[in-house]
Amino acid sequence: MKKNVMLFTLGVALTLSMVTLWSFKSSEKEGSTYEYKQFSTIESIIPGGIGRSRILSTDANGTLIEKDLLNFYSMVGINFSNVSNNDKLIVDKINEYSTDNWELYQVTTGSSTNVSNGSTSGGIFITRYLFRKAK
Repeated sequence: MKKNVMLFTLGVALTLSMVTLWSFKSSEKEGSTYEYKQFSTIESIIPGGIGRSRILSTDANGTLIEKDLLNFYSMVGINFSNVSNNDKLIVDKINEYSTDNWELYQVTTGSSTNVSNGSTSGGIFITRYLFRKAK
């Protein structure tokens, strides 16, 4: 009986040691130093298509780069062709970063709506795409 308990305890100790070693190896990778890069999309939901929608990023020198996106709304409502066009441009930008070995790390979204006298007059969707790569 004592021999079985000792073998069981030894087995648990070895398993815990292996798990700890594996965790240490994993944390070494997670503890790597990264550099980060981000771009943002601002998509207008102002009726009539009068809003401004953009992809905003910066180059290696810190210069702002703006790429026009189409507005979600036209004079008759949501323009699904514009939404599809924007999706393509955004995915193209993600693929551009990915080709340069950037990993999509986090996506954060938000919206803001203009409310005046109890009615909605439009607003924006903003999405931030955070990328990283090991130094």
